[in-house]
Amino acid sequence: MLKLDTIDRYVLRQLLLALVATTGGLSALIWLTQSLRFVSLVVGRGLSLGVFLELTSLMVPSFVAVVLPITTFVVTLFVYHRLAGDRELTVMRAAGLSPFALARPGLICATIAMIVTFALNLWIVPASYHQFKQYEFQIRNKMAAFMLQEGVFTKISEALTVYIRERNHDGTLKGIMIEDDRVANSRATIFAESGTMVIVDDQPRVVLYDGSRQVIDPKTGRLTMLLFDRNTLDLTSSKNQEIRSRDASEMSLSELLHPDPAQVRARDVGKLAVEGWRRITTPFTAFSFAMIGLVAILRGAFSRHGNVTRPLGAVLTVVGLLALSLLLQNLGGRNMTLIPLILLESVVPGIVCAVMLFGPEIRSGREAASQQVQGN
Repeated sequence: MLKLDTIDRYVLRQLLLALVATTGGLSALIWLTQSLRFVSLVVGRGLSLGVFLELTSLMVPSFVAVVLPITTFVVTLFVYHRLAGDRELTVMRAAGLSPFALARPGLICATIAMIVTFALNLWIVPASYHQFKQYEFQIRNKMAAFMLQEGVFTKISEALTVYIRERNHDGTLKGIMIEDDRVANSRATIFAESGTMVIVDDQPRVVLYDGSRQVIDPKTGRLTMLLFDRNTLDLTSSKNQEIRSRDASEMSLSELLHPDPAQVRARDVGKLAVEGWRRITTPFTAFSFAMIGLVAILRGAFSRHGNVTRPLGAVLTVVGLLALSLLLQNLGGRNMTLIPLILLESVVPGIVCAVMLFGPEIRSGREAASQQVQGN
């Protein structure tokens, strides 16, 4: 007779290997599709492949956090369904293993997935996403100025366009024209014979030589021209670009659940609360989804010809729960009294499945204990 711990290790090893492979493959696929949005940074601004990979890799933890509950369900359903198809579950039942003993490897795998999802949602994803946004901001608003191309109108921002005729190997710029609309009602066109790029206080600036600054007064239509021998121009998008508004995905859990009224608009409080509760409840969905897969395979009589009805029902159940979760998050952002339903939707399916799977075993154990007491 096989030892129980040997069976646990055998099934758990299959579950964990499949979980790592499936989660990694699906996350890589999502990363590939999402990273295409940043190809323009490499092509249009001359960034290296290393910078591109470093930037996009910071999004990977968020992908893993999203797909891990789903892959936990898929792996649990697939592995146990294969064990049932190969008659291995039949042998285990004949050896005297209870439903709880059969489900124990799946429960361990689900618990590991739940803990990993907690770590991702509460610590890793906010930190990595914050680094991603900071890096993207730096590339788009600071490094862009150093990626000026010859003979191309480079749009550094919505209010700043730069053209250079020639760029020498030593970094000297020739034939410079700058369209600067950063100051309201004061559009300026700047021409310079030459210039060079410098960094001042971590900001890109261009030092212009032998040029002119032309401004047209919008009220009078009068042209004002200022000639200069040397002038320094800041190439950041605006003075307010240094303070970047943070996305909800970057905030900590305490900031989401207890936002500062001075920094958060009243209409956004519900959205932040939903994001906070989503981080708390998503790990429980990993456990609940795994329980749905276990119930689909372990509960019910074995069929020689296979049974696709229960696995198909499990898949449809999970799809319905995912749709319900999105609906509740959308409604909770508008009406905060519905937010507790997000927690119920994550936890209740797991509890119901546990009762369905282990309830008969618990009741039979109680009845046996009761009969033994009466017999004594």
